[in-house]
Amino acid sequence: VIAHIRKATQGRVALENTHPFQRELWGRYWLFAHNGNLLDFAPPSGTRYRRVGSTDSELAFCFLLQTLCDRFPGVMPPRTELFEAIVEIAGQIGKHGEFNFLLSNGDSLFAHCGSKLCYVVRQAPFTTAHLADQDVSVDFSEVTSPDDRVAVIATQALTDNESWTTIAPGTLMLFHDGLPIDSASTAIAV
Repeated sequence: VIAHIRKATQGRVALENTHPFQRELWGRYWLFAHNGNLLDFAPPSGTRYRRVGSTDSELAFCFLLQTLCDRFPGVMPPRTELFEAIVEIAGQIGKHGEFNFLLSNGDSLFAHCGSKLCYVVRQAPFTTAHLADQDVSVDFSEVTSPDDRVAVIATQALTDNESWTTIAPGTLMLFHDGLPIDSASTAIAV
């Protein structure tokens, strides 16, 4: 699940500007949500992926997918090659401002920290989580099975009784089956 609560920095408040954005690539649906603000980001229009709305977020998503499509025509590359390509593209886009994003193809989840992002992995034995901003608790042992595992990624820790891991700015992380399996710096040397 990718959810996004948007504070509009670019583009009007409208359905076409609502995150997450969805497009098809290599026979899979890809979802993308961005938190941040990209300045002077004006890549050339792609031949296959074009934004419908007026946000920098959708423009970044279309550029990312177009670049992947051009680099790997026809078939999705192995996960490691895909990760390396997204590291490079995230670095290019990230030069234009704050670029926190979540990107998923339904199999893998890519999380890029441009400024502020953290995560927690929940798995058996499940415990009770208490929301940081409300006096509300959820006992995950009542709503999960022993085989469940999930990574929750957010701009800030959502609970005050779990150990959240801070992602360093300029880092892309790859999650698979609810676990972080790779990370790399997206900083571009000048």
